[in-house]
Amino acid sequence: MTEKNQIYKCDKCGNIVEILDNGMGTLVCCAQPMRLFKEIEQDAGQEKHVPVVEKTQTGIIVKVGDIPHPMDEDHYIQWIEVIAKGVIYRKHLHPGDEPIAEFPIASEMFTVREYCNKHGVWKTSS
Repeated sequence: MTEKNQIYKCDKCGNIVEILDNGMGTLVCCAQPMRLFKEIEQDAGQEKHVPVVEKTQTGIIVKVGDIPHPMDEDHYIQWIEVIAKGVIYRKHLHPGDEPIAEFPIASEMFTVREYCNKHGVWKTSS
């Protein structure tokens, strides 16, 4: 069974899918089940992935890690996303970009997630 906002990846071709509504069955890509990402909420190693949120007058700024995450060709943050009041805001990033995104979020309650191409999905909630 799939649940709204879960993120799956095909380990063969790299397709990434975010679930829009709860459903039954197994997601399959390239003739194999897709892998469900477990959202990680605490940093354990030297790499810093947990999103850091700063409030501004116009919304929030999200930085990946209290020390900026690497943005190299083979290791980078692919996207940063905020879910607030049922609305999803997402910024796609590329190697060489800063691992930072600004969103016009007025809500006090939101979830921030980011995807590292090597270490998966990380999140924090307010």
